[in-house]
Amino acid sequence: MKKTVKILAAVALAGLVLAGCSSGSAKNSKTETVKLGVVGANNEVWESVKDRLKDEDIDLEIIEFSDYTQPNAALAEKEIDLNSFQHQIFLDNYNTEHKTELVSIGNTVSAPLGIYSEKIKDVKELKDGAEIAIPNDTTNGGRALLLLQSAGLIKVDPTKQQTPTVNDVTENKLNLKITELDAAQTARALQDVDASVINSGMAVDAGFVPTEDAIYLEPVDETSKPYVNIIVARKEDEENELYQKIVDAYQQEETKKVIEETSKGSSVPAWETFGRK
Repeated sequence: MKKTVKILAAVALAGLVLAGCSSGSAKNSKTETVKLGVVGANNEVWESVKDRLKDEDIDLEIIEFSDYTQPNAALAEKEIDLNSFQHQIFLDNYNTEHKTELVSIGNTVSAPLGIYSEKIKDVKELKDGAEIAIPNDTTNGGRALLLLQSAGLIKVDPTKQQTPTVNDVTENKLNLKITELDAAQTARALQDVDASVINSGMAVDAGFVPTEDAIYLEPVDETSKPYVNIIVARKEDEENELYQKIVDAYQQEETKKVIEETSKGSSVPAWETFGRK
């Protein structure tokens, strides 16, 4: 009888151990991995979101790209699930040029474009014939020209709206030489030019604090809406519940605090100003 009791106890214990293992495995099997494409190496904001998503059994894998030409192609080819690096005008232009159907599913931040220089402290110090570097892609290049216009340096053809090119400059009293470079090169070119128009993310990667170091910074107001940074998915995934959880996790007070800390106030939580998407 004692032997029988011991055997039954052992079997019951083994069953509990197996059940515990099975339960742990089931929990792990629920974890879903989502690959998010970003540009640049400073991703503290998304790292904080990643940490919080673990509580929802979501493993956010952050894939870093070196320039703006790669993340949309990777998303369209299903190499990644989402990306977060661009504004709506950039996305619209990409979809038109590449015949893709990528869509915004959530707003992230407004990140003002800035003019930077290692040689002058104010745009008014630019001399005749000075050289200014700007991004060479259609949307950021157009935005840079509009920034130079708002700084009083040039005038562009208003019919070109938000995507003017250097050929659309109608007034250039200082005979500025406008040099188009890959966006990733605009910060590195500062030693070789008089000033450079640099995207906020690239400026932060280069060690700048936009609100402190830019000699002229793009104003953030209603006209900024087309330049709000967004989370992007493929059209068929626009209502994907898993991806919507990631948007929810991003648009939280905890994220806002990290944005303020890491950008020193240079980036503004866009969902508070312009809504969820």
